[in-house]
Amino acid sequence: MVISGRVPLLVLLGLVPVVLRPQQGTVWLWLLVVAALCVVDRLLAPAPGSLRVERRPAGTVRLGDHAEAALVVTNDGARRVHAGVRDSWQPSAGAAPGTDRHRVRLAAGERTVLRTPLRPTRRGDLRALGVTVRSHGPLRLWSRQATTPVPGTVRSLPPFASRRHLPSRLARLRELDGRSAVRLRGPGTEFDSLREYVRGDDVRSIDWRASARTRTTVVRTWQPERDRRVVLVLDTSRTSAGRVEDVPRLDSAMDAALLLAALAARAGDRVDLVAGDRRVRARARLGSAHDVAGRLQETMADLEPTFVEADWGVLAAAVQSLGRQRALVVLLTPLEPSAVEEGLLPVLPSLVAHHHVVLASVQDPALARLAADRSGLGETYGAAAAEQTLARRERTARVLGALGVEVVDADADALPPRLADHYLQLKAAGRL
Repeated sequence: MVISGRVPLLVLLGLVPVVLRPQQGTVWLWLLVVAALCVVDRLLAPAPGSLRVERRPAGTVRLGDHAEAALVVTNDGARRVHAGVRDSWQPSAGAAPGTDRHRVRLAAGERTVLRTPLRPTRRGDLRALGVTVRSHGPLRLWSRQATTPVPGTVRSLPPFASRRHLPSRLARLRELDGRSAVRLRGPGTEFDSLREYVRGDDVRSIDWRASARTRTTVVRTWQPERDRRVVLVLDTSRTSAGRVEDVPRLDSAMDAALLLAALAARAGDRVDLVAGDRRVRARARLGSAHDVAGRLQETMADLEPTFVEADWGVLAAAVQSLGRQRALVVLLTPLEPSAVEEGLLPVLPSLVAHHHVVLASVQDPALARLAADRSGLGETYGAAAAEQTLARRERTARVLGALGVEVVDADADALPPRLADHYLQLKAAGRL
């Protein structure tokens, strides 16, 4: 039950009869009249349960894009209903203030659709908290209110802002495919064509059936296998929770992973994902289908940073469990010297022995700005600290390079295209 703001105004209106007839009985009489009107209005207000509320599926949306929650409200009662309806969502669903409140006037048997615009501010499944119905009486003095749970979710996916770089990288990939079509045939695993035998050819490559149909000796030619594996290892430990330009490092790493996965899938490579910290949080075999980016978004939507150190032994074992075939393993983790030296370095030799390993890190451009600012005494001390941090990062990158790990270190906007270009360079050099 809710008393509206009209009740105190009605009480104040009683000052008029009190001034005209200044007696205590006038005051009590007026208060009795107001109370009687409130009770009558309360009795005439329809029950909130006479409105049946159903929710339509909200579906999925990329982080930052607009979505819509729709409620179907039906008056199952025998009386006309004047009511206010509030569709409550958790704050990160992004319902703007006031847009989740609706006024309805429904005759018996009528229905209407109430739409609440949403704009999610975080990834994952964002849930509705409940629907509140406030039914008004004819005078709108005293209302009846009830809140009922009407389950609903909107799934917010990583935004994939680096998608704009995909067309240019696909064009370069087609150029590489064109050049690879004229490369020399040689040892490999994929059948390419038949040709006449020349001196020096391996006799084991002679195709005896084809030779029997012609007057010459025919050999099979092979080309190197084109199907390669790309394993994305997403670090969800405490270092991924840091924000760069107000965006979590984990979200920036996801953007780079999406661009690389989409590009690798178009190249015919198989893409796998391992995400975790002290334990594996997600593992997916995405293959080489054209919807790899969409499936990867679905898999990563619920991942959040955890405030624990990464156990790279567990993550390396998860990578090895995906298969023994040599793969491009991309470690999407911050280049933090202490975390890398204590956790990652001990497991790198076994990874590098079986796979081609690349470490992709989100660099904070604030360090470079801080290192360049020497306008005052305090700024100079800050510049010295920033220079020391940058020097440690460079030293760690050199150590990784000595172990055979290639490092791609760039800011959040530049990391996705830089990582994609590095992948194309490896393709062009035949190192995959």
